[in-house]
Amino acid sequence: MSMSRAKAENLPLPRRFYTEVTAAPGEGGWRVLLDGRQVRTPAKAVLVLPSEALARAAAAEWAAQGGHIDPFTMPVTRLCHVALDRTGDVRAQAAAEVARFARTDLLSHRAEESGLAARQAAAWDAWLAWAATALDAPLHAAASLTALEQPDASIAALERRALALDNFRLTALVSAAPILGSAILAFALLEGEGDAETLFAASRVDEDYQAERWGEDAEAAQAAANRKRDLLGCETLFRAMDADEG
Repeated sequence: MSMSRAKAENLPLPRRFYTEVTAAPGEGGWRVLLDGRQVRTPAKAVLVLPSEALARAAAAEWAAQGGHIDPFTMPVTRLCHVALDRTGDVRAQAAAEVARFARTDLLSHRAEESGLAARQAAAWDAWLAWAATALDAPLHAAASLTALEQPDASIAALERRALALDNFRLTALVSAAPILGSAILAFALLEGEGDAETLFAASRVDEDYQAERWGEDAEAAQAAANRKRDLLGCETLFRAMDADEG
């Protein structure tokens, strides 16, 4: 049984069985070694990564584990597993999913209430302007209860950009879009135009506004913290891949 399934079914997490964690070069790339033994993905492939920085980031997650191994605290490793085990077989679907978020992009849907609408404009207008120029993907924005019609050319441009990515970046991009509710903010993270903290805050304008008025319960706060942790994992992957290409 995989570690993620064990967590989802509230089964006991596996005990930590290693002492030393290292990242080392090997055939085809970089590997994470646990007491000198190779890590394998859930599909039993050797965890071979294209970047030294990415291998070191994944190794740091393994090293940070306590007495038990909790995969939900290892977002970089989980992204790498998906990139190796699955993304290569579903590249077209993954790129289309990223583009699909742009049709109902968070940045496009504005409130009628003036106070919230002003906050949305302050946080989101610059990103829409950036998308129109840098991504060749202008999107409409309006206060509307129904989905806006977005330019097909913009959706197609975003899909092409996503499909052109390597499997690791595409995996992180398709993971970031639902966390942020926005294809545009996900691309901004990919391109290094904004950091995860800033972009996550932008995606939370509506929730933060409501929390100020009505309060936020502990469960909602924990769910937000989990999403932020996973977004930081996406950012770590992007910057690690960039570092070895710079």
